[in-house]
Amino acid sequence: MARHSRIKKKLKGVSERPRLVVHRSLKNLQVQLVDDVQAKTVFSMVTSSKELKEKIRYAGNIKAAEIFGDILAKQILAKGIKSVVFDRGGYSYHGRVRALAEALRKGGLTF
Repeated sequence: MARHSRIKKKLKGVSERPRLVVHRSLKNLQVQLVDDVQAKTVFSMVTSSKELKEKIRYAGNIKAAEIFGDILAKQILAKGIKSVVFDRGGYSYHGRVRALAEALRKGGLTF
């Protein structure tokens, strides 16, 4: 929690460029787009949702993070958001977090 607080202190999401927060558990990934000025969650998605269960059998690996990133990028772009601030949530930029970020970039988001 201390590492996440230290990172969050430096990042600020606004409505034009919201903060993309990543939460990683052993079995799932959760992503939220947060507008810090209005203190609102603009969009959220988790790998355990019903529409993703068909495409991702087990969400605790790098391959699932890549698929999740592709789907997530399409949905975020459909909302009209092209640029985000990436908040890795205190996790190392490594493994699933890195795979998710690269898939989002490949999908068309900039950060």
